[in-house]
Amino acid sequence: MSGVSCRRYRGPLKAAVLDWAGTVVDFGCQAPAATFVEAFAAEGVAISIAQARAPMGMAKRDHIKAITAMPDVASAWQARNGRAIGEADIDRLYDAFLPLQLAAVRRHARLIPGALEAVESMRAQGFAIGTTTGYPRAVMAVVAAEAEAQGYRPDCVIAAEDAPLGRPSPFPALAALARLGVYPVEAVVKIGDTVVDIEEGLNGGMWSVGITVTGNEVGLTEAEWQALDERSRSERRDVAADKLRRAGAHYVVDSVGDALRVLDVINRRLARGEKP
Repeated sequence: MSGVSCRRYRGPLKAAVLDWAGTVVDFGCQAPAATFVEAFAAEGVAISIAQARAPMGMAKRDHIKAITAMPDVASAWQARNGRAIGEADIDRLYDAFLPLQLAAVRRHARLIPGALEAVESMRAQGFAIGTTTGYPRAVMAVVAAEAEAQGYRPDCVIAAEDAPLGRPSPFPALAALARLGVYPVEAVVKIGDTVVDIEEGLNGGMWSVGITVTGNEVGLTEAEWQALDERSRSERRDVAADKLRRAGAHYVVDSVGDALRVLDVINRRLARGEKP
């Protein structure tokens, strides 16, 4: 990588940092959402799927803590336990969450249609493929093995414990670049389906592409999505796209397969001297 000046880098893109659930595997990001609901129910506190999905993409203990900070959840916990939730309670919820999550990811590890072909196309263009996730290593060991059995093996996996801070900080994505040996950050595109995915990329100075249809913000299984009429699809897609654009996404597409079409656009912008 010698001879590259970060101040006047003009392309091409060198790497993609991809999310996992909702981006490459698990259409609709089903595995974590239902598991959060189940973990809180075991404590006698009901949360909605929408509440479970709201902080999606964060490291999972951070995610649980973010749910407990929601006013309705905090009130329900207070009513149930006669006290505010504490760090020990969050630890207990996380410990209960992990085995539930391990079981869930095995049920929801199928590659999203078009994802493998998209990655192969990126590789053919010379891209290194890094990945980041809010899942801990124990969960990622299962997810990565299931994905590899279907032909997907990225160049690196950065789990929740592999960075000093999780999303929305840039540290997971930057850790991926360090593993890959890729710089400058303008030569990298971060692709994911959650607000914190977008923020992770932006905070690291990377191009950021948001995923709508297959991801958390739409939150439907493939069968549920296919069952919708065109008007319902458009409405759900638009709501998700608006949320990701408001988070700062440079581009928003339906799926990681559709992200391929924006790579040439980004390369043209780099050639003009533009930065993320």
